[in-house]
Amino acid sequence: MIVGSGFGGSVAAHRLAEAGLSVVVLERGRAYPPGSFARTPAEMNRAFWDPGAGLYGLFDVWSFRGCDAVVASGLGGGSLIFANVLMRKDEHWFTEEQPLPGGGREPWPVGRADLEPHYDTVERMLGATPYPLHRPGYADTPKTRALREAATALGLEFRLPPLAVSFAPAPDAVPRPGLPLTGPDHGNLHGAARRTCRLCGECNIGCNEGAKNSLDFTYLSAAREQGADLRTGHDVQTVRPGPRGGYQVGYVRHHGLETGEPGCRPTAGTITCDRLILAAGTLGTTRLLLRSRNRLPGLGPALGTRFSGNGDTLSFLIRAKDARTGAGRPLNPSQGPVITGAIRLPDDLDGIPGAGRGGYIEDGGYPQFVQWLAEGARGPHQLSRAARFLARGLARQAGLGRRRHLSEDLSDLLGDGLLTSTSLPLLGMGRDTPDGELRLRDGRLDINWTARNSADVLGRIRATMRRIADALDAGYADNPLWHLGRTVTVHPLGGAPMGRRPETGVCDPYGEVYGHRGLYIADGSALPGPVGTNPSLTIAALADRMCTRLLEGRAGGGATTAPRPAYTRRTSLVFTETMRGYYVPGAADPTTAEHSGQREPFAFRLTITADDVDAFLDEPDHEARADGWVESPACGGRRPVLHGRFNLFAPAADSSGQEAYGTARDGDVRRVLRYRLHFTDAEERSCTLAGLKQITHGVPLRLWPDTTVLAFRLLAADPTEAPAADPVVLGAGRLSLRLGDLARQLTTFRTTGPGGAAALARFGEFFLGQLWQSYVRLPTGGRS
Repeated sequence: MIVGSGFGGSVAAHRLAEAGLSVVVLERGRAYPPGSFARTPAEMNRAFWDPGAGLYGLFDVWSFRGCDAVVASGLGGGSLIFANVLMRKDEHWFTEEQPLPGGGREPWPVGRADLEPHYDTVERMLGATPYPLHRPGYADTPKTRALREAATALGLEFRLPPLAVSFAPAPDAVPRPGLPLTGPDHGNLHGAARRTCRLCGECNIGCNEGAKNSLDFTYLSAAREQGADLRTGHDVQTVRPGPRGGYQVGYVRHHGLETGEPGCRPTAGTITCDRLILAAGTLGTTRLLLRSRNRLPGLGPALGTRFSGNGDTLSFLIRAKDARTGAGRPLNPSQGPVITGAIRLPDDLDGIPGAGRGGYIEDGGYPQFVQWLAEGARGPHQLSRAARFLARGLARQAGLGRRRHLSEDLSDLLGDGLLTSTSLPLLGMGRDTPDGELRLRDGRLDINWTARNSADVLGRIRATMRRIADALDAGYADNPLWHLGRTVTVHPLGGAPMGRRPETGVCDPYGEVYGHRGLYIADGSALPGPVGTNPSLTIAALADRMCTRLLEGRAGGGATTAPRPAYTRRTSLVFTETMRGYYVPGAADPTTAEHSGQREPFAFRLTITADDVDAFLDEPDHEARADGWVESPACGGRRPVLHGRFNLFAPAADSSGQEAYGTARDGDVRRVLRYRLHFTDAEERSCTLAGLKQITHGVPLRLWPDTTVLAFRLLAADPTEAPAADPVVLGAGRLSLRLGDLARQLTTFRTTGPGGAAALARFGEFFLGQLWQSYVRLPTGGRS
């Protein structure tokens, strides 16, 4: 089973179907044959993805607090709207040791040598070829020549990158625009005619000519020919282990996508599979794993980490001039594919000290109709031309002024078009800092990321863009959103990064998820850092490498491209706990709150996960992860836990149990059950619930209240940051585990991984043993 049909999912579908495996691909969007991409305003109005609003279109635009992201929804994924560039990640930019600006390091567990044969394979399949600038009909592409001229003036390297575009009707034919294409033997799944690129600049809104070698024409068409089942309109919502092994995939089917009726209700379904490959894109896969975390309890602490926007930067050259004549210099951004050339910015890792973190700057393009929109929105200039046109028309009717031909007046009304013909978008990418965190907030995906730690590389890209503008005697303008402190990325990466160990990666260097045999990740979420150039080829190459390993393992061995890192599959334990009680805003501690008459209801529901039962029981603090929600009117209702930790029978700070709130307890407290839950209130202010269940040694009658009553304080603190010496106390309270909630809790214990029954028995033995030592066994003079 494969979820998603982008660069990772399509490669996997072809490779596995070719090997004779039964393959099902679930894609939420629809198929887009040539001629079906939106062009009119009415079509564009429906070209966005938001099923809740009855929209099932191509563009899925995500808005977060620090950045926005644009991704695709359709059969072929991001290839439907990407700019065709197939560049390899630079050899020296696969790093494990280089420090990051904000601290830590960027660990790439694979290198260029590991990917070389897979890069070759993907390039052949996608027909990678540079823009034929030396050929008649292509040589007069002003934007490409201008970018090359600027690179020479600045002493920077210029490239014609390989593009997934058909410029010639056959592999050995001469490139010519608009000719019928001869397809591969597997044909194409649309059964539609294709034509060579006609240089219209429409790549990013869908190629209606079929000239782009997108995944639907290449990998997916081959996969279907080999027996793969491609299902559109299937939007995956959940993943869980199957009762007899494998995985259960829950989805909804969007019937409105097929009927075009916005009121169509989706229907739910479930599919079971032996192996599952998640390739729903960085945002889709990470959200799916976060939603399914409680069902896949072996997922490690790296989930949601290492988000990067791949240094995506957009700016504009405006009104370029010819240095010799001072007249406007045509750049014609609508002539050619969206991207034709690239300037490389060197990196410290290239052996150039002080260079900084590297990147690329590429020419941009846009459809010809955008030029009409831009020229028509020129404000006072356009209004003055319109006023002159009307005045001359009135004068003609009145017999005043010299007689002019109407054609002259119409020409003046339209203007010279210099604003758009002499302007050019510039697209930047680079090795920004992968320090963002993806998480769920009120059930929705959120990103905690800013450009602060990436300021040097982003500033360097923008500074080089300004130098390009100077070299072409052009004005310069940033993306307006930059001035609002926002960035826009079309290459979101990270969230389920690969790593050499479960502590540093969600999946291993071959994409298999740690602790979940047969579960793989094959999209941009698996990348542990930025690529520095367009990432599509690297994502596809990693997926091809993953499939090679998967098929070799299925065959029982064989040569491998690199040694597989050994790891022991862990057994995880998960259970759910619900507690309810009261909270008193402003109370200094639970004792004060207990005697207050201003109580407010307070509750939480937590899923406690020990990713490795053996480590959890062996470590002295017995720490596990806590996910779920807290609910409090004072905090804005139900709020998701963003970062939670739970300690079972951990040593108390001192014998009186004063560590949480400075209030004494009668009796000898040696062990505690500690809760620390970070969330934000309705005003997005950080709050941390710090609570204890205190185990009183040698007092059997206290067993029930000690293990079912949680005293807590609410602090204005974030446990993921350095702790304050004296945190602000927002209030305090007590929660209780009710008998009915306890009965339900006992039914939620489950394990994932080998030896589940033995692991659960060991946990039970530990839990009951601690209670026996604390409440029943007589003291012997020593500490337990």
